Amino acid sequence: MQIKRTAPTGAEGVERLGHALQEAQAVVIGAGAGLSAAAGFAYAGARFDRYFQDFGQSYGFQDMYTGGFYPFPDPQTYWAYWSRMIWLNRYQAPPRPVYRQLMELVEGKDYFVLTTNVDHCFQRAGVDRARLFYTQGDYGLFQCARPCHPGTYDNQTQVRAMVEAQGFSIGPDGGLALPVGRAPSMTVPKELLPRCPKCGGPMAMNLRVDGSFVEDRGWRQAAERYSRFLRRNQGRAVLFWELGVGYNTPGIIKYPFWRMAEANPQAAYACVNAQSQPLPQALEGRAIRLQGDIEEILTQLERWREGGGAA
Repeated sequence: MQIKRTAPTGAEGVERLGHALQEAQAVVIGAGAGLSAAAGFAYAGARFDRYFQDFGQSYGFQDMYTGGFYPFPDPQTYWAYWSRMIWLNRYQAPPRPVYRQLMELVEGKDYFVLTTNVDHCFQRAGVDRARLFYTQGDYGLFQCARPCHPGTYDNQTQVRAMVEAQGFSIGPDGGLALPVGRAPSMTVPKELLPRCPKCGGPMAMNLRVDGSFVEDRGWRQAAERYSRFLRRNQGRAVLFWELGVGYNTPGIIKYPFWRMAEANPQAAYACVNAQSQPLPQALEGRAIRLQGDIEEILTQLERWREGGGAA
């Protein structure tokens, strides 16, 4: 598939995307990490420094993603780090309303969401679970590390206990506050370490990082619903709308969207990203690329729609 780098951008791109949304009989949203970053879930910078400065100074990494792969010296330290990261990125509300904006733009449409994000933001924005497939797991779920069985378990109570054991306080809205007058602990008590209810072994996050990832019943049902949605809309005016998708896992959203849009002459493809993204030559005239702050682009789309189609 040949790649091109020209497509409607700026105000023209916003208008084209607005019309594509209006005309679409179905919308497939593909959401990557850039969408959550636009919502305020940044893994580096001030947010990392505020909550993970102690880990950064002790172990030499400067972002949450890198820390997630660090070989910590023991399970107590491992779960101290991970419980903070889970709480911040799963149980706190996103600082900015990007997900709500996006879902308001597709209100009334036949839509489905495919996401590699694991932070529950679509559920918080009111997306019906029947219209959502989170392919890479969920920060809110534990699984057996072995795994000895294909089950997953909600982890909010256990994660909260581990975070509070480090000295943090949690507000009524889920906000995480640093300990007052002292540094947070970088370990959690052994009795709080999550254990598998079946085999008694250690638990792990239900995240696709290796071959041990558990595709539980909910995951398999979501995969089937996504397949049915695509089959039902073959040959129709479908908008494949990609937001914040990079090249960590392009085979999940980006490349399939290109192939499906190319195979359907009635389809359009849109890419909204903070970074410049290439486009397939085969989608000449049916591809829209908008580069910039995702929140601002969604705001421009809202204004375009509220203005009756005037940019």
